Amino acid sequence: MPDGQFTVSASPPGGRRAKGAPRRLRAFLARWRRLSWPDRTLLGEALLVVALARLAIVTLPFRHVARLASTRPARPLPADAEAQILRARWAIRAVARRMPFRALCLEQGLSARAMLHRRGVPTTLYYGVAKDKDGKLAAHLWVRSGALDVIGTENAAQFTLLATFPPVE
Repeated sequence: MPDGQFTVSASPPGGRRAKGAPRRLRAFLARWRRLSWPDRTLLGEALLVVALARLAIVTLPFRHVARLASTRPARPLPADAEAQILRARWAIRAVARRMPFRALCLEQGLSARAMLHRRGVPTTLYYGVAKDKDGKLAAHLWVRSGALDVIGTENAAQFTLLATFPPVE
């Protein structure tokens, strides 16, 4: 073969294809095509916000992340706040499952807070701790908007509340 040229093969070296990968990709693309443009846009926003939340967690001191999480929206509460919460939750969970890094309660909670803050929906982040079955300390973050559960509240009762951002009056 002359220098600078290569051949493109339908199958990887060794002649074997990864089982399931093309099928999963086709299924993903089929689901993507069925989504409306507003849903695709929302998923794109969630992808960006979850990635930025992870970056903030990894690079910034906690006090800066907490300060960002403590601001209140300047806009009035939208009439469709509950619908906004449901859509943000759906998008964040869908994206978090597919991220190349762990996107658990902290990343998801900060993302929900950022997406809803942008829409004028006030949220409160709750930080709690508990001992797991091995006696190790486990931390958890959950988010609420008034009396509405946003994300991470499924097992919040198992945790002792340490702090809220912004502080609850």
